[in-house]
Amino acid sequence: MKAEKPYHLFTFFSLYIAQSIPMSFFSTALPVLMRQGNYPLFTIALLKLIKIPWLVKFLWSPLVDSRTESVRDYKRWIFGSETVYAILIFVVAIFNIEANFTLIVFLIILAFVSSATQDIATDAMAARSFKREDTGLLNSIQAMGSFTGSMVGGGFLLLLFQKLGWNNLLPWVAIFVLIALIPLAMNKKIRLRERKTKEKAKPKDMLLFFKQKNSWQQIVFLFLFYAGIIGILASLSPFMVDLGYGMKEIGVMMGIFGISIGIVGSFLTGILIKKTGKTTSRKLISALIVFPATYFLLLTQAGSAGRVHILVGIALVWGIYGMASTMMYTTAMDSVRDGREGTDFTIQIVVSHLSAMIITLISARIGDLFGYKGLFGSEWAIAAVSFVFVLFYQPLSHKNEPNNKHHSNSSTAIAHKTQNKKCILENEIAQ
Repeated sequence: MKAEKPYHLFTFFSLYIAQSIPMSFFSTALPVLMRQGNYPLFTIALLKLIKIPWLVKFLWSPLVDSRTESVRDYKRWIFGSETVYAILIFVVAIFNIEANFTLIVFLIILAFVSSATQDIATDAMAARSFKREDTGLLNSIQAMGSFTGSMVGGGFLLLLFQKLGWNNLLPWVAIFVLIALIPLAMNKKIRLRERKTKEKAKPKDMLLFFKQKNSWQQIVFLFLFYAGIIGILASLSPFMVDLGYGMKEIGVMMGIFGISIGIVGSFLTGILIKKTGKTTSRKLISALIVFPATYFLLLTQAGSAGRVHILVGIALVWGIYGMASTMMYTTAMDSVRDGREGTDFTIQIVVSHLSAMIITLISARIGDLFGYKGLFGSEWAIAAVSFVFVLFYQPLSHKNEPNNKHHSNSSTAIAHKTQNKKCILENEIAQ
């Protein structure tokens, strides 16, 4: 396993990129196009609804868990869902975005159903392919795939979109989705950890997750942890449009520079966890989340924002978002039950996605009513509440989470060596 680990990591890295690139492109390009068309912030924020499949994917996650015993089972789910994903992207490319906007949004939602299914199977297979002490490593790979996909989809593709256009660019995106499956198709040495329970996952397992000790704290943590930064992240592109920046500049500053800083943030989180432990790291990161809202609040009060000021703000938002994302994934992965890996991890990520959608809509509405000063002020208040909560938070896995350097992550050390290699290309953003 040790000698084969790099190739296994590359396999999962490719799968996370495959689902991330199209989603990042659609989520970045559509809001910019709408803002240039003078749509209000709240209407633009409603585009978050295209990610509804990722919010409700927990509904069919027990089905995936119950029908996946072998590597072959997981591959069947992944290949099938990714193929449908690519086909739907091809279909979207046929239509004119201005004349068929509603139909395109509907097709994108269907495509996201397929990518969400792939994500369930990929997360569950990843959790069973590595030892529990390697959760930090898995989370680094997931973050790297997400960041890289965001950099390509929200950065480079946004720039290419300017030259190639909607209909010429998307077919290549669909082709890449299929190419990203090649490492999994060729990997014959993935071995799964045998499940301790033979009982099949059932729909009721979704409810049983919430009956665990401290589950209410876990849900509140997932909902609040980076809520104080997600509204700022979602509003940055419209904010820059209002300041006079074009799509090309936004693509470079947000999709390339910002994501690169997010990669650095993820890398530093591994070092932080290794040195201080998970509990202390959560508290420190929750305190850092207050800073981006404070910065942009002061920036709007000053009444002027030069390019350097915006770049500093982008660095703050993306760097701390990268740290928060890695910490979130680590906490969630540590809390999955045996035989319910896909279900439990999906439920927790869905909660964080639901939080992102709600916070984005609320903050955008506040922005429409009270301007950006009101939006950043509300985010600051949320970040402050989250920090206070994290000070007293006890995770589901708290018994397995001593706050010492040695346990804090044997896996995190490995994670960061691996992450450092891929960080050069890496990315995120989110969302």
